[in-house]
Amino acid sequence: PGPSAVESVRAAVARVVEMGVADPDRVGLIGHSWGGYQATYLPTRTDIFAASVAGAPLTDFVSFMGALHWNPGLPELSHWETGQARMEVPFWEDPEAHRRSSPIHAVQDLETPLLMAFGNEDGVVDWDQGTEFYNFARRAGKQMVLLVYEGEDHGFRGEANQIDYHRRILEWFGHYLKGEPAPSWITEGIEIEDLEAERRRVAEKKKSSPLD
Repeated sequence: PGPSAVESVRAAVARVVEMGVADPDRVGLIGHSWGGYQATYLPTRTDIFAASVAGAPLTDFVSFMGALHWNPGLPELSHWETGQARMEVPFWEDPEAHRRSSPIHAVQDLETPLLMAFGNEDGVVDWDQGTEFYNFARRAGKQMVLLVYEGEDHGFRGEANQIDYHRRILEWFGHYLKGEPAPSWITEGIEIEDLEAERRRVAEKKKSSPLD
């Protein structure tokens, strides 16, 4: 599913650039869940995006295959071979195919600033998929920020968290696509003792979109 996504999306981006709809230097990518997987995978295989946002992505096709889908209480094996992943065989029968479709196995090639978000009670994609990728990306010297929302499942339900995530997406793309000044959470991170103040800053921002 990874290589085919690159082929499809690269062709789509080339077309909208050709049509004059998009600036080739300011194309952003965003997705959640399986779309989050693609928003993590594509930037490790192509440099056509100026920034990406990935919500609750799976990042390692080997470890994820052996994980539990906690919400229904089933192993991921139940849909791995014939569901969205379409891998057809378990990883031990074709380990190279699993590595080829795993974002984490090309983290060293990530050249696109990546914002990733998880809920720490995600019952669909374990947020270890996020922390593992984040730690590797930071060790490789890549520009990445990981947001973790306490008490949230696979889809964020808390209104304050929905607003916070939405506004941070706007700040992320505002900086990397529109050249707006980067807030400190992007450039420096936030110390734990400053976390509440940072949350208030975002919550008190003036509405900048009808989606706020």
